[in-house]
Amino acid sequence: MVDNNNPGASGAAKDDDIDGCIKEQDQLLPIANVGRIMKQILPPNAKISKEAKETMQECASEFISFVTGEASEKCRKERRKTVNGDDVCWALRALGFDDYTGPLRRYLHRYREQERDGISSEANNNINEDHQRISINNIPHTQGSNYFKGSSTSGCK
Repeated sequence: MVDNNNPGASGAAKDDDIDGCIKEQDQLLPIANVGRIMKQILPPNAKISKEAKETMQECASEFISFVTGEASEKCRKERRKTVNGDDVCWALRALGFDDYTGPLRRYLHRYREQERDGISSEANNNINEDHQRISINNIPHTQGSNYFKGSSTSGCK
């Protein structure tokens, strides 16, 4: 018999659910993926320290949570349960990350065309490769966000 009041009573204790809390490592992007993305922008012979990867992992995960939280709040106010790409784009702009909305908008447009037309997975890989080039080459790396300067509340253009 399973005790429904004790999550570990079934014999399959959940590692990620202790007193209703999720472990920090389960909230972060996989470190290998973060390192792979970091290597894409660096020269081939460059090395990345473990500390740099962990720092970027924390920052990227926090950024995703920050933007998703804003998009989720918009959906809650509109009584919707599903956050979509347009909501994420709106949240980026509302939070002052205007430089990211153009590349995201282009990616969403291509993705939706692919979904509509039922493009093969080989074409999908080409779109993903194009997305990587767009995101790395078209976002100004030296400009900060306007988050602390005030925010715009208009959606993506």
